[in-house]
Amino acid sequence: MKASRKPLLVAGLAVASAAALALSGCSGGGSNNGSSGGNDRGPITYVQGKDNNNLIRPIIAEWNAAHPKEKVNFKEQSDQADQQHDDLVQHFQAKSTDYDVVSVDVIWTAEFAAKGWLQPLKGAYKIDTSKMLPATVKAGTYGGTLYTAPWVTDGGLLYYRSDLVKTPPTTWDEMMQDCSIAKQHNIGCYAGQYADYEGLTVNVAEAINSAGGTIVGKDGKTPTLDTPEAKKGLQSLVDAFKDGNIPQEALTYQEEQGRQAFEAGKLLFLRNWPYVYSLAKTDGSSTVKNTFAVAPLPGIDGPGASSLGGHNIAVSAYSKHKATAVDFIKFMESEKIQREAVTKASNAPALASLYSDATLNQQLPYLSTLKKSLDTAVPRPVSPFYPAITKAIEDDSFAALKGQTSVDQALSDMQKAIKTAGSGS
Repeated sequence: MKASRKPLLVAGLAVASAAALALSGCSGGGSNNGSSGGNDRGPITYVQGKDNNNLIRPIIAEWNAAHPKEKVNFKEQSDQADQQHDDLVQHFQAKSTDYDVVSVDVIWTAEFAAKGWLQPLKGAYKIDTSKMLPATVKAGTYGGTLYTAPWVTDGGLLYYRSDLVKTPPTTWDEMMQDCSIAKQHNIGCYAGQYADYEGLTVNVAEAINSAGGTIVGKDGKTPTLDTPEAKKGLQSLVDAFKDGNIPQEALTYQEEQGRQAFEAGKLLFLRNWPYVYSLAKTDGSSTVKNTFAVAPLPGIDGPGASSLGGHNIAVSAYSKHKATAVDFIKFMESEKIQREAVTKASNAPALASLYSDATLNQQLPYLSTLKKSLDTAVPRPVSPFYPAITKAIEDDSFAALKGQTSVDQALSDMQKAIKTAGSGS
């Protein structure tokens, strides 16, 4: 999941994904059950961002052939995630019945659910999530209730030069020790996404979570950054910049800049999303086609905690045909369709069993490693105040990485900003 303000197209063969900054963040209150006993059937409209891989249209055609009285109309949004978000908000605020099933970035779930815009997936509208990756189910849950169904997901991976590092590091300290290899070859050691944008929140959250810390409590609004674990996580990044293990130019890196540096042979290690794998293998300009491999992100005592990416699918609270909408979601989550999403668009599936599929692993060699990443993945703060939270993380951690403020002060400032947002001040 490429964490920028660009479209979210998850993982894979030249498919970049992106998480976007949700723009509105006040709590609205309550949920809208909108239930009519499960008999509300008829034509529906499915809404998502640009279908660059022509994945969705054939899926909808397959559904429509089998359900002539409950056909799905596809509303294709722009390829800009912030525009997708605003389009959904506009229709929700108007209580429009035009949108029935919508694609929801995982970081929008709490915002939309808190405002009562999504149909709770319970009762007559319950879906079976027992075969889905637990992290994807958690990302779709708000206040103990599932509001968005797992669809496609994403997690961070560690790319490394396998010609220079025979055994990938499993801990942060091991990776920092391996930076001596980078110095011997006159290349940078490690980089992630450290520009002042949503990707920085992803990387800082990974550092804090991997160190055993958290950003907010289970209520989604109480900050929890005044802990030794949170400090250790952010401090590890600050120290790596200070001693040069993360090059200064990484302060300008979003996903693409890091990918290009790694493909050019300028980095020993890179934290990025799975979409990089295929490009590094196939780009004409890539100098590492046959000299890199992937591993889980390193943590304190073993694999770290990746930030979870991806899009889920939800039913609008204002849909007139919710029973059909839920059935369509179940169809989208079926093994057949999930497999199509993997093979045709290289989307990382939410269905756990596909990650051990031998044929898929032969086609997409990073799948089994990605599964390890997703097993320990942690969603970014599930909060209706997410826009304010991510802004605080971006602004204050960026200042710390640049050496303009101390780690203690940065965490204190984040704590205050998140507390203010959560209080509605």
